[in-house]
Order: sequence, then C-alpha cells, then structure tokens
Amino acid sequence: MLGTNEIKTRIGEIDLSLFTGAIAKQANGAVFLRYGENVIFAAATMDSPREGLDFFPLMVDYRERTAAAGRFPGGYFKREGRPSDREILIARMIDRPVRPLFPDGFRNDVQLQLMLFSSDRENETDVFAINAASAALTISNIPFDGPLGAVRVGRIDGQFIVNPTHAQIELSDLDLIYVGRENGEMMMIEGAAKEIPEQEFLDAMDFAQPFVQEIIRIQRELAAQIGQPKIEPVLVLPSQEWIDYIQHHFGEAIKQAIMQSSKQARKEQLDAIKAQVIDQATGDKGDEPVDVGAVNMAFAEVEKKMVRKAVLENGRRLDGRGPRELRELKCETSVLPRTHGSAVFSRGETQALSITTLGSNSDVQSLDALVGGENEKRFILHYNFPPFSVGECRPIRGPGRREIGHGALAERSLEPVLPADWPYVVRLNSEIMESNGSTSMASVCGGSLALMDAGIPIAKHVAGISIGLMTDAGSAVTLTDILGSEDHFGDMDFKVAGTRDGITGFQVDLKIPGLSRELVRQALEDARSARQLILDVMEQAIQTPRAELSPFAPRIKVIHISPEKIGLLIGPGGKNIRRITTETGCSIDIEDTGEVFIFSATSEGMDQAVREVEALTAEAEVGKIYRGIVKGIKDFGAFVEILPGTEGLVHISEMADARIRAVEDVCSIGDQMWVKVIEVDDRGKIRLSRREAMAERGERSAPPVDDAPEAFDYEPTEYADQGSEVEREEPYRPRPPRPRMDRDRGPRDRGGERAPRERSSGERSERPPRERGRDRGDRAPRERDRGGEGGYGPPRPAADHGSGPPARPSYPRSSGGFQPRSGGGEGFDDAPPSRPSGDVDGPPRRRGSSRRRSSNFRGPDDY
Repeated sequence: MLGTNEIKTRIGEIDLSLFTGAIAKQANGAVFLRYGENVIFAAATMDSPREGLDFFPLMVDYRERTAAAGRFPGGYFKREGRPSDREILIARMIDRPVRPLFPDGFRNDVQLQLMLFSSDRENETDVFAINAASAALTISNIPFDGPLGAVRVGRIDGQFIVNPTHAQIELSDLDLIYVGRENGEMMMIEGAAKEIPEQEFLDAMDFAQPFVQEIIRIQRELAAQIGQPKIEPVLVLPSQEWIDYIQHHFGEAIKQAIMQSSKQARKEQLDAIKAQVIDQATGDKGDEPVDVGAVNMAFAEVEKKMVRKAVLENGRRLDGRGPRELRELKCETSVLPRTHGSAVFSRGETQALSITTLGSNSDVQSLDALVGGENEKRFILHYNFPPFSVGECRPIRGPGRREIGHGALAERSLEPVLPADWPYVVRLNSEIMESNGSTSMASVCGGSLALMDAGIPIAKHVAGISIGLMTDAGSAVTLTDILGSEDHFGDMDFKVAGTRDGITGFQVDLKIPGLSRELVRQALEDARSARQLILDVMEQAIQTPRAELSPFAPRIKVIHISPEKIGLLIGPGGKNIRRITTETGCSIDIEDTGEVFIFSATSEGMDQAVREVEALTAEAEVGKIYRGIVKGIKDFGAFVEILPGTEGLVHISEMADARIRAVEDVCSIGDQMWVKVIEVDDRGKIRLSRREAMAERGERSAPPVDDAPEAFDYEPTEYADQGSEVEREEPYRPRPPRPRMDRDRGPRDRGGERAPRERSSGERSERPPRERGRDRGDRAPRERDRGGEGGYGPPRPAADHGSGPPARPSYPRSSGGFQPRSGGGEGFDDAPPSRPSGDVDGPPRRRGSSRRRSSNFRGPDDY
C-alpha cells in the first residue's frame, strides 16, 4: 500500500491518484503520484536557515530508477550514477515554477527529491513530477504558497490533447508544458512547436487551465486530510537602516553608474561605490563593527529599486534604450575556414560563435529511452559558457545544469525547421564569447546562420528574443531584448524563438507568483515584432542555404538495395563491408530497410565505394550484357557468375552461332566471357547467351569446326584489360579436322570384337570413369548423335551429386567489369586458376587439351 490517504481524479483518459501517510513519514512531506501505470515519489524536506546566504538554497533532484522499466543499469557496477541530461532538465523544470512561491528572504535549506519507480513507457513523466513536487510541498509544513498544477498539451489535426503519449507527440505540431495556479495565472511554460501562431498558442494555454484546476483541487483535498500547519519562517531581509544610509549618501552616484551603457564600466563604478560605502560606514560607526553582508544586501536593494524606477517611471533602460528597442545587431557567416559551417551573431554585448559539424550515422547519439520516446538524436546542440565571456576567472569544469538547459532550449527551437529526411547527423556548437543577457536566444540566431552556412536545407531562418518584465503597484512594463542586469533585477525572462510564420521554442522563468494571460499575450506580441527585425538582419548575411556543402564536409550517397542482399553486402563476419571501408576510407551504414548510407571525405573514395556496393548488390537485368566468370562446366552448358553471388546458365546452344561439340571447346573454369541475360524466370533462375552478347558487341562467334580456317588473327578488344593479364603471343590457329578412320584401331573393348588391352602390374585394375574433354591423343573425335534441328538437341539431364554451393567469391573493384586480382585470368580469390589466355571472347579452342571438370555438378533443371 502506497499510502493511507488517497485522492483520485481523472485527467484525460487516465486516472491520477495521490497517496501519502504510509511511506517516508520522516520527511516534511512525501507523496506518491500514480498516473496509469506510472508511479513517481516526491519528498520535501527542510533544514534550519543558513547564515550569510543572499539567496534561497532550494535543491531539486529528479532520478529515474531503471527498475521502473524492468531494466538493469549499464556499466560495470550496474548502479545508477550521476544524473543524465534528461534528469537535469526535468529537475530544472520543477525548480522554475516552485521557487517563486517561497517567501522573499527565506534562507532555509529546502530539498525536493523525486524518483520514478514505475513507467509504462508510453507517457512522459516530467509533468507528473511537477505535480508530485507541488503535492509534497503542499501537504508539508514548509512555507510554500502553492499548490500548482501541470499538464502537457499537444495538437493533432487542429485538436488539442491533454497529456499526449509518446506516439501522439510524434504526430503533434505542439508540445506545451503548462504550469498554472489556482487563480488562473501562469507560473511556467516550456516546450516546442512547429511554427504555431501566437493566438493558437494562447488557445492551448486556455485549453490546459481546467485540467490544472482539477489537479490543484485534489492537492487541496489531500492537504486538508493531513492537516499540517505551515511554520512561521525566519526571513532575512535588507536592513532598512542601511538602505536609507546608502540612498542618502550615495544615491546620486549609484544612479549615474547604473546608466553606463557598458557592462564592464557599470560594474567597475558600482564596485568602487560599494567600497566607498563600507569605508565611510566604518568611519561613521567608529568602534562598532560593520556587517559587510548587510551592506552588500542593502546596496543590491538600492540598485534594484533605481533600475526598476528608471524603467517604470521614466521608460529609460540602463543602456539608454526604450522598452521595445533592440540592441545593435551584427551577423557574419563563414568565419572559420575549415569547419563545415560557422557564424557569429552579436547583439550588443552578447555574442555567440556557432559552428556546424556534419557526421554520419555512426555519430548518432543514443538515448537511454527508459520511459520510452526517442532512442536517438540526429541533431545535437551544445552550449558552452566560458568564464571569459563575463570577464571572470574560475575553474573550467564540465557543462553545468544551466549550460545543459540553455543548450536544450536552443536545440528544440531549431529542430522544427530541419529537413526530416536529412541524412547527416548535425552537431551545433554554441560558444558564448560575450554575455550580457539572452545568450540562449543568441545561440538560436547564430545556430540558424551556421546551419545555412553549412548548406543544410533548413526551411527558413529561426530567431530568438528574450522579453523581460518589471512590475510595481499594479503597473507593468515589458522589456524587449533584456540585459543581464534587467534579467537579474526584473520579474521575468520570457524566451521565444520562431520564424516569420510562428513559434518554434519557448521557455518562461518568473520571479513573481504568476503571470496574467494579458501579460503573456503582450510578451508574445513583443517577441513577434522583435523577431521580424532580427530576421531582416540575419537574411542580409545569408538568405538561403549554401548551394553546396563545404569541401571539408563528408559526402554522402544513399543507395537502396534489396533487404535480401544485406547479408551479401556485409559478408561472413563483416568481411565484405570491412574490406570496402578499409580500401575506400568510407563509412558505410546499412539500415534494415535496405538503405545504404555511404559517407566519404573524398569523391574518389565515394565513387569506388559506390561501385563496390553496386557490384555486390546489383540485380541481373534482362537484355544487359555482363562480363562474367565461368564457375562450372557441364555437358549441357556453363554456369557463369555475372554478379557477386549471382550465376546464370549459358546453354551449349547459346555458346556460339555455329555448332560446337563440347562446352570445353569454348571455355574452362575461371575464364571470363561476355554474356547477355536473355531470361529471368519466376524462380529467379537466369538464362544467359554468349552468342547474342558477341553479336551485339560486334565480335566473332565460333565457326563450325569442320569449316574452320587455318588461322585466326586475335586482337585484344578495348575491354581486354578487364580480362586476363596474359595475352596471346601468337594468333590462334585451330587444328584442322583429321580424316575419319585414318588408321586401324582394332576391335572395340566395349561389346565390340577388339580384345581387352593388356595392363601391366602397376596399372589400375579398374578403368576410370571416362570424361569428356580428356586428352585423346591422336584419336579423332567420335561422332555423336546430337539430334534436333541444326545438329543440336536437348542436353542430357545430369544427376545432382550433392555438391554444395560454390565458395563465396571476392568481389570486383571496378564498375567496368570483373577484374582478376592477380594475373592468369583469376577473377576471384576462390576461383580455380584458368589457362593463361583467360579470355574466351575469341574463336573456340581446339579439342584435345586436358581439363579438370567442375566439382559443382548441376543439372539444367537447376536453372
């Protein structure tokens, strides 16, 4: 049992329940939230206040236990380690709406720990974590001005959906996380969209509000059952005495300093004034010690009031701009010579250097996908914030939570405009070179420029802007393109990115307990107007993507092959694919669908790899001529490999125009010959013709043996370099036919009258099987009854002796035909050596030479 107290409601199509009272009773507040089969635990604890702090020490930690999905953690220790990027982003998402609801000056340590204990892998868990955290704080004695309600809103075919599943999010053009309060005000929004207009964005917020109210209601009911009263907090506030002292003696100096347009000049003057305050106060107080911390807190309060007063009363900002003015914009592309794409975007004293890198499928980032959803990323944006960007010295460590969060915001803002079928993996580096507010939105602008500079066909430019807010006594002023100080002393940082047509990314950070719908509408309108101006400047730098990729970017070619050929392309143990990648220097990725992605840094390597892949996976085409290798010889014809792993039968009747007595008269195993595909039957069996191939190539076919001339002059064709490396030294001279019965051979030994030949003691007692094509010495060729019209009849059926398939060959390395690896007409490593000539595209051989028969005995019905 998860709890003795339970409250249940229904959100969308799934029940949502809150449990408490049975587990983690020593925490200030502990709640189990169940949504369908997803279970999240949240515990809120509070410690005593810490002295010397000028901020609220709230710590939020969200973890996903692998047991929630029935899995083991990876790694040697099989234990969860440091938080993943996803866990960090969800923790930040919980922190943003919760932090403003604690009292100003509250300095107690508060820790929120959330753990996912069960996941159905169909629903996202981030919004449920926000609700669980709010419920744990609400039922605790911690002074939290909640509760909050959070839902996710999607839209499919114009219809809004509450808490869509992973599958529905893939189809949705909106992914909005909305966090609201009981009074209807918005506390936080975050997400991405596919260029959704501002009004439709507001409609999505309105759609979320009823569900938020229902979630808040059940939290109120649970808190009423528990009945824990809130403690009276000890607040640490600026000393009014010190505030009055600083304003009286240094007010005018501070006012002049904060209006410096330069950030560094402003900081230096304010630091100098602060030192004067401490020195003068020390003298005025005499022997009484000065509390430097109290002075610093009061000084910051005076500075904050002056900045806000200048904006609210005078409409003047720190750098002299009006509320809706942009800082000076500068854009430049192709700033780095060897990168695939680069750009610098500057907005006042905020500057981002963006670098694009293109990679292959091997560079895809794999995701854990513990709760379902995407399991890989093909677009990655990394945001880096070095200390020199703000003129500071500090240790350089790995990316912090802020850098991970800013990078994720810029990434999801740019992703909607990337082409869905782009074969490259894309990485964007956003290096912040200067910082004075809104660096995440500068990363969006610089990233868009760098993507176009790399030649990536993005649909259109994306620009981002931050809208600030300052409120006082019922008045409110929105600020476009806020500075760092305006963010620090203001009430809101509303980041909006998009194209000319709509919003692609957004995130809101508030310091006040809620934002009205009207202020949200005003902020969206200000962001849209500013976005158009920024896009004008960006389009002057580069309006459309480069027509060609950088010469230093890898080239890619996508080849579609039959899925049945994937094994042949890979080879036994990956032999073939390793050979191709080693010889060409390419990277090759093969999908289960038959898509082959070839990546190469050079065009030569690309061309060679394409030829290799096509040669290995090509299909035989009827009517096409191939240069193949003889793999087997039978009485009825020859088996010729025309493509790697693809053989066809050249029937003896298709060897030559004239009658030939035996296949061995034309070819032997390992020879190369030109053949034409004349038929591919339903079973995939291939019929070939040497006769038609020679006719189309304009070369001589075999004349009748009886009518053969005394000599043929052999001249290698233009394709001779693709066959045997050994050429004939003399013209081929066929042997003229011998007269029939020119000598008395005596009685025959097979049923005839001739007596058996006497054998010596060292000879074999049994007569070996007689083979066609053996050396007959001076004996004249026997007459054979071939039958059929023109002297040819059907071939004799041959028995299948159970021979296995031929050994897997090595593969040709040229699109011009099959080439030997090393002389002698050897087309493949595993093929037996052929005779030196190796090329059978000339006249037929004379009979009488000794040849070895193929061991792969097959019959004509096999093809």
